[in-house]
Amino acid sequence: MTESDDWRSSLTPKVADETEQIIRSFGEAPDGGKEIKIVPAHGGIGHIYAEGEILVREQHLARVLEILEPGSDPEQVRNDPARVRRVIEGVVLLTLSESQPLALGALDAIDQQLGRGIATPNHVLTVANGVASGCPATEPQEVYYHIEPFPSVCHDGGGAGVLVYMADTGLLRDTASHPWLEGVRMANPVEDADPKDPLQGDPPQIPPYTGHGTFVAGVLRCVAPDAEIIVQNAFSIAGSELESDLVPRLDAALALGADVFHLTIACSSRNDLPLIAFQEWLGKVRQSGAVVIAAAGNSGFDRKTWPAAFPGVIGVGALGGDWRGRATFSNFGPWVDVYAPGRDLVNAYATGTYTCYVYPYAGTVRNFYGMAKWSGTSFSTPIVTGLIASRISRTGETPRQAAAALLAEARSQAIPGVGPVLRPY
Repeated sequence: MTESDDWRSSLTPKVADETEQIIRSFGEAPDGGKEIKIVPAHGGIGHIYAEGEILVREQHLARVLEILEPGSDPEQVRNDPARVRRVIEGVVLLTLSESQPLALGALDAIDQQLGRGIATPNHVLTVANGVASGCPATEPQEVYYHIEPFPSVCHDGGGAGVLVYMADTGLLRDTASHPWLEGVRMANPVEDADPKDPLQGDPPQIPPYTGHGTFVAGVLRCVAPDAEIIVQNAFSIAGSELESDLVPRLDAALALGADVFHLTIACSSRNDLPLIAFQEWLGKVRQSGAVVIAAAGNSGFDRKTWPAAFPGVIGVGALGGDWRGRATFSNFGPWVDVYAPGRDLVNAYATGTYTCYVYPYAGTVRNFYGMAKWSGTSFSTPIVTGLIASRISRTGETPRQAAAALLAEARSQAIPGVGPVLRPY
């Protein structure tokens, strides 16, 4: 798979529209912007990455520099903060010099001499990842004023004493209008508001991806109403973030002592290899005793997506509207651990007008009054997180014991042709 300037022609119009939004948003980011590249594959997206940067396993950095910059002083490069930044213990971000090949060319050279998995692209992880369709699988849809959430709020006190850390798009400022979201908080009241600047206009104009984190937190709270939830705005760039910037946030979040790490993101990778910075972080999570739950993504394919495909991470796919079959958008395969309802869920959203930007509804204006209907594995995932949180509080089991018991239950009620299944209630 190689990067192509003609990537749009290989994608469906819907995915092309989503991808252009991501590329444009990274280019306009306040820190000076990043050049984002697309590698087409199988009629869709192979992977998305930042040009001019690669992630390198730290123990191999000197050898990588010998390959890419023969004659350079490895120690001088290592000590240059403009060239090398530690992402997490064991992995660094290397900014390529102007004389070096582009990122994929550099990676090919490293693979040939050191083998695959020593260095990888700086992948883009996003709540809008997909090949045949994105995640979320749909843009938010209008619902009646004062509609109830679906699945509805459970009032059994589930999740009491359980802390869930959620990496998403942050939390809307007006969540207090939804009683089931009472007590859900931001990791940082300034940085984790969604969006960072208050909505503008009369009625307010709702940007793409705004409200995603609030909707996800709302679904989780309906299943586990007493769970403590901390939401971080980890995907403020068109619902996306680079691996090099996301993993340090997750690493810092380990200090919170969370029982569950909830990640509603998906990313396909170069050569389908694991994300190396994420891999190091997961090793630290295992030592903490917490569990990690991640959305499987909405490409409708069986190709692995990360971090859901990591061993030890609970990858969640989506059931369709009747809860008896797999949603057509949901990824699937042996690496998906469980399926839960993910089609046409209803929960908290922003108030204002939203202009669709994805084919075939591009340009359509939708009106919202604090609630929305939405579909995607992003929304089946918090159902599983909520069920685990509720079981922990009900049984006193550890997070891993509760997760193992629920996955065993899911396998016992597996749907033929789909896989293990969990439903709310």
